Amino acid sequence: MDEQRCPLPPPLKTEEDYIPYPSVHEVLGRSSPFPLILLPQFGGYWIEGTNHEPKDPPEADQPSCPTSHIKLETNSLAKIYRKHFMGKEHFNYYTMDAALGHLVFSMKYDVIGDQEHLRLMLRTKLKTHHDVIPISCLTEFPNVVQMAKLVCEEVNVDRFYPVLYPKASRLIVTFDEHVISNNFKFGVIYQKFAQTTEEELFGNMEESPAFVEFLEFLGHKIELHDFKGFRGGLDVTHGQTGTESIYTNFHSKEIMFHVSTKLPYTEGDSQQLQRKRHIGNDIVAIVFQEENTPFVPDMIQSNFLHAYVVVQVENACTDNVTYKVSVTARDDVPFFGPALPDPAIFKKGPEFHEFLFTKLINAEYACYKAEKFAKLEERTRSALLETLYEELHINSQSMMGLGGDEDKLENGGGGGGGGGFFESFKRVIRSRSQSMDAMGLSNKKSHTVSTSHSGSFTHNPAESPKTPGISLLVPGKSPSKYGRRGSAIGIGTIEESLIIPGKSPTRKKSGPFSSRRSSAIGIENIQEVQERSREVSPNTQRTPDSFLSQENKSDNSSNHMFFHLGVGTPHGIV
Repeated sequence: MDEQRCPLPPPLKTEEDYIPYPSVHEVLGRSSPFPLILLPQFGGYWIEGTNHEPKDPPEADQPSCPTSHIKLETNSLAKIYRKHFMGKEHFNYYTMDAALGHLVFSMKYDVIGDQEHLRLMLRTKLKTHHDVIPISCLTEFPNVVQMAKLVCEEVNVDRFYPVLYPKASRLIVTFDEHVISNNFKFGVIYQKFAQTTEEELFGNMEESPAFVEFLEFLGHKIELHDFKGFRGGLDVTHGQTGTESIYTNFHSKEIMFHVSTKLPYTEGDSQQLQRKRHIGNDIVAIVFQEENTPFVPDMIQSNFLHAYVVVQVENACTDNVTYKVSVTARDDVPFFGPALPDPAIFKKGPEFHEFLFTKLINAEYACYKAEKFAKLEERTRSALLETLYEELHINSQSMMGLGGDEDKLENGGGGGGGGGFFESFKRVIRSRSQSMDAMGLSNKKSHTVSTSHSGSFTHNPAESPKTPGISLLVPGKSPSKYGRRGSAIGIGTIEESLIIPGKSPTRKKSGPFSSRRSSAIGIENIQEVQERSREVSPNTQRTPDSFLSQENKSDNSSNHMFFHLGVGTPHGIV
């Protein structure tokens, strides 16, 4: 009997069962030098750049990271429609898929070299699919449904409906570019020797010469009053966020720094909420160390700070200033470049400036792929795509005389629901001011009208046989259904499908979102977006900001609100 008994599985481990990392106080009790960053006792973060021992050979004086290896991440997919479709002959279509939801499809005939190609873009609630397919690889010229299946096999619809609205390209490019931002805000935290708590970090009032030198390296000191550039949520009217800050322009991107010592200090407030409300709502922050004291990421309690770049100075205010650099981020933030050299030591100069700013911007893009931000971006994308779909449908019907005046939603017009896609887009932005969480969109608008064409139009989905897939001819391979193809003259699929293998697509508002996606959600101050919206569309009819469920929207108006989480409010932090 004893031989037949199975041993019981060990009990599940609790936090007390794990061997924790040493605490910062334990480390400080040892002999120096200390690492720039310590992991929290129970993990949750990763670290890059742990070696800071200078090399003995003289070649160590050479630039440690060639500029050619420094690459600023961009969302190139968001710019494809403007680059290849707008102002050129192309066709736009839309439809509804039971699993994928709203679909907006663009097709263009291209001649690349001496070969004919089809350039295809399919927008779903999860991502945008793009591909360029040689016509010579097709067994026959495909219809629109077959074209859509070539870029996304999960498409399962009977037909697409042509877009007949002359201003459609403006709406489509606005949707595509909503993820592009040229404005960034980063925190700058001053850590003195032996400071190990959030209260100590935010309680620093004086700036040492070494810290002042570093701030001058980061950018220009600007007066906030009446400042006209990107202000990153700082008050430029009443001086409630201090009198000055650090600002710079990097590769046509405006960057505002939230410097802890320049934000208002409140006597008697140990948490210094006036400082934390800004830095705690940033996603990436710099920690400047004047002396050798470890920084632990969980020193600062924040739901939004996901990455830190720790910089420790040596030989400050001399001709031989060097900076040691380490980077840490939460576990669900993917690695971002440029990679730190070994050892991670930089001389003060343009090479380090280029590296540091590229690292900061790429860090923010990478943080958007973390679970918290990815789900919010997916929900926002789904809401905007639904608005785009309805706007294209209603205006296409109006062009054919199939809908009344109350159904026509001109952009910026004063009829009916008032405002159309652009107004709904701005409301998604404005609604952030009523939220208790963080996420937002930068609103990129274009006033160019492209040449788009379509055929006959009838929107009465009836049951019809499924359209057969089109085959691709690839040398050495037999034709396969629905375009499962290999490389076609060096032009392959730019992005793979997001549908998880083995799982059926669903219509959830928040579902799996690709961790490879580059998304620049572009968090900005609420007031800035409102003012910019008024400048772009001063005649647009406005309605009161409120949260309305999508189920309550009118059948003849796509001008409705979306539940959307915001950032930058006094109550939206930590």
